[in-house]
Amino acid sequence: MAAPPGLKSGYAKEMTHTIRKILIANRGEIAVRVARGCRDLGIRSVAVYSEADRIAFHVRMADDAICIGPAPSNQSYLVHDAIIQAAKISGADAIHPGYGFLSENAEFARRCQDEGLIFIGPKPETIALLGDKLAARETAVKAKLPLVQGSDTDTSDLKQAIAAARKIGFPILVKAAAGGGGKGMRVVHSEDQFEESIRSAASEAKSAFGDSRVYLEKYLARPRHVEIQILCDQHGTCLYLGERECSIQRRHQKVVEESPSPIMTPELRTRMGSAAVEIARRSGYVGAGTVEFLVDEQRDFFFLEVNTRLQVEHPVTEMVTGIDLVREQIAIAEGRKLTLRQEDIQLRGHAIECRIYAEDPDNNFMPSTGTLNAYVIPAGPGVRVDSGVVAGSEIPIYYDPMIAKLVVWGTNRAEAVTRMKRALEEYRVSGVETTIGFHRVIMDNEKFLAGELSTRFLDEEYPDNVYRRVSDVVRERAALAVAIDKYVRERKISVSPPQQATRSNWAAWHRHGNLRSFKGSR
Repeated sequence: MAAPPGLKSGYAKEMTHTIRKILIANRGEIAVRVARGCRDLGIRSVAVYSEADRIAFHVRMADDAICIGPAPSNQSYLVHDAIIQAAKISGADAIHPGYGFLSENAEFARRCQDEGLIFIGPKPETIALLGDKLAARETAVKAKLPLVQGSDTDTSDLKQAIAAARKIGFPILVKAAAGGGGKGMRVVHSEDQFEESIRSAASEAKSAFGDSRVYLEKYLARPRHVEIQILCDQHGTCLYLGERECSIQRRHQKVVEESPSPIMTPELRTRMGSAAVEIARRSGYVGAGTVEFLVDEQRDFFFLEVNTRLQVEHPVTEMVTGIDLVREQIAIAEGRKLTLRQEDIQLRGHAIECRIYAEDPDNNFMPSTGTLNAYVIPAGPGVRVDSGVVAGSEIPIYYDPMIAKLVVWGTNRAEAVTRMKRALEEYRVSGVETTIGFHRVIMDNEKFLAGELSTRFLDEEYPDNVYRRVSDVVRERAALAVAIDKYVRERKISVSPPQQATRSNWAAWHRHGNLRSFKGSR
């Protein structure tokens, strides 16, 4: 079996400064990921933690750890002074923000700069420019990128907003000018829904981002969400590292990501990559980032936004390019120069990522909190798990419920899907509900297997709510596992396979849950 590709590092030895200790201003799996990257480079790491995260896995993974406040993130992970003070106390000379929290906060990046700390990310002015979606649209226009028809100014004036909506034509999308993650976003199908939608979107945006501005875009019914990974150094070199397909979404949140995109052609990749590089150059981009696009059924693409940070789904790009993006972020922050050329970037094989959440599919995906009594991750060829928890970890109510990212690599898409199915079967979690069964259903979906994707995939394939169909499967598997375990315990039966059992039906029994395999082997 071929292995995931490996490329030489993309940077030269020359640098303007050496980073010796990095404070990781985050938690969970991304904090663990950065801590491991630091260890690979011989750089000491500092974890910060709230009172709820005192014994969290990311705290154990770092060389040093400092408590920064109470459990709520607005009293700990989002407090600029607490993070800066922790960096100074620990002797860190750089801060890696991960994603979420302060990763796209221009004010925090500027504060780091003022305090003599290296912010591992773009310059504050770049974050401010691209973090404001209205300003980003203006930059995209200057870069001659194709845009979805929309309003060029904010729509706080309702009369002006209604006039703009009529000009664009319904359905339209109301979007927050700041932030992301689906907050401050509403689909409006008719004019009589418009006023209430724009007010509620503005209110949600104000609550989430402290900025009530919203704007309008033409709503595309069945687009794909395809993004381009970029990497730019401080010396003017900017590369694109292929694309990621992120169309499978729930409530505007990505659920499954893969690279390369099933819709991609070499010509389309070149055009989209060149567009991503152009807006990066126009904004003076430095570091790792992502330019997001919508792609219609005719393979026409439209600029969406720029995420000025490492993405949750960055591992699929690492798997198909062999480039360690965290390592490159640190090297760029040190002032090193990229030595790879665009033609050196080759995508090999196929990678898929499933986001594993502590959520209950049987209860509208509500977060599931508690203690992980058992936690066994899959392994084997082509399998990677970026996890923020271990057995015994607490899943608190205060933060995003994602506990891990399951990533697989195969020589082609079919092999990657097969490997993902196997990995999902191996994944064992008890103590909280998870979305593992939800992903099993997606991996068996005929349209998914055919690569027929859009941002409407889940709504169209499971109109009666996907969690209902998933829960039926998961409940049956769980009931079977409990019944077998109870039977064995009560009768003190040896768990060694009986002599007459075949390897296939024993494996099915042992997996405690693949009913199709179990019944088929009898």
